[in-house]
Amino acid sequence: MTLENPLFDTLFSRSMRKIHRECLLTAIRERLARSPVVSVLGPRQSGKTTLAREIASEREATIFDLEDPRALARLENPVSALESLSGLVVIDEVQRSPQLFPLLRVLADRDPLPARFLILGSASPQLVRGISESLAGRAAFVDVAGFDLSEVGPASFRRLWMRGGFPRSFLAPGEKASFEWRSDFVRTFLERDVPQLGISIPAATLRRFWTMLAHLHGQVWNAAELARSLGSSEGTARRYLDLLTSVFLVRQLPPWFENLGKRQVKSPKVYVRDSGLLHALLGLEDRPALESHPKLGASWEGFAIEQLLRIAGERDAYFWATHAGAELDLLLFSGGKRVGVEFKVGDTPRPTRSMRTAMDDLGLDRLLVVHPGRDSFPLEDRIEAVSILHLPERL
Repeated sequence: MTLENPLFDTLFSRSMRKIHRECLLTAIRERLARSPVVSVLGPRQSGKTTLAREIASEREATIFDLEDPRALARLENPVSALESLSGLVVIDEVQRSPQLFPLLRVLADRDPLPARFLILGSASPQLVRGISESLAGRAAFVDVAGFDLSEVGPASFRRLWMRGGFPRSFLAPGEKASFEWRSDFVRTFLERDVPQLGISIPAATLRRFWTMLAHLHGQVWNAAELARSLGSSEGTARRYLDLLTSVFLVRQLPPWFENLGKRQVKSPKVYVRDSGLLHALLGLEDRPALESHPKLGASWEGFAIEQLLRIAGERDAYFWATHAGAELDLLLFSGGKRVGVEFKVGDTPRPTRSMRTAMDDLGLDRLLVVHPGRDSFPLEDRIEAVSILHLPERL
C-alpha cells in the first residue's frame, strides 16, 4: 500500500486535525504580530504547510506554493504579484526562488505595512543565506520538526520512537507502510531535494555517507574515519555532515570543555535527528528488529535527546567526555544551574562511576537518568532516574 493515495490522504488529514500543534501555532502567531516576515524552517514533510494553512485560515491570506507551476507562473513578475497584496502572504518552498528575498526586504519596510509574509523552507543553505543577507532584522524564525511526545501523548511514545516524528510516518496505517514512507523519503531527498538545493553530490555517495552516520549515531565525530570509509578527504566528509545538519536531518551536539586538568573531547557528537529515519537507514522495520540490534541504546539516546531539547531548548546544550573515559550524555545550563542527563534504555538504571565523576568534575546541581520505564525514583543524592513520561515536570 502506497501512502500517496486518496484514502490515506483523507485519514491522514483527519488524524492531523486531532494532533493540534498549539505551541507551534502560538509561536507563529506571536512572531507575525511583531515581525513583518516570519520564516518557518524545518525538514520536508515535517508539517510546515499544514501549520501555515491553519494560520492562513484565521485571516485574509494569499498562498503561493512554489512547487506548483501555477504559483511560479504568478510570480514571474514578483513585484506586481506581491506589491498589491494585503493581509498574510504565505510562500511555501521559498528556497526555490531565492531572488524573492531582496524584494521581500523592500516590501517588509513599507509604512504602513499592508501585508506580512510567512515563508516556509527546508532550511537550505540558499534559504538561510538569503534571510541573513536580505532580511536581517526583519525576519523572525520558528523551527518545525516532526511530532513530539507532548503532541502524540504518553501512550504513543514507543510508536513515536520506532516511527519517528514525521507526520505521515507516525500516522501510517502499519509498520510496513511507515517504513516504506521513510525509505521513500530518504530516496526523494537524495535524488530530488539535494539537486534542487544546487548541490552536486551523487545520490549514491550521499546515501552511503548518511548510512555510515546512522551506524555511528551517538558517537563522537571522526572525520578521518568517515573519509577513509567514503574514499574522500576529511573536508569532503565535513561538507556532507554540514549539509545534512543544515536541513535538520542530522544533529551535531557540541562538546563542553573547561579547565579541569584533564584531556577532554573537543569534537561534536553526531545523531540522525529523527529516530524513524535512523531505523530506516539501519533497515529496522519493526520493534523486534530494533530490540535485537546493537544500536538500540544509541537509538534511545538520540530519541530522548530530541524530546528533551524540544522541552528545554537547544541553546546551552552540550555533551562532555574525557579521554580517560568519563562522559556525560547531555549537559544543560538552565537558570544558572548545571543539569546533567544520562540516557539508559533499561527500566531500572543504576548510578555509575562515570555519573559520579561528572557530578564532581562539572559541579552538577543534579543529574537525571532518563529511561523508557513508567516510574521515576531517586538513585543517590541529586541523582534521579526519570521516566521519559515525566520529563516536562522535571525540567
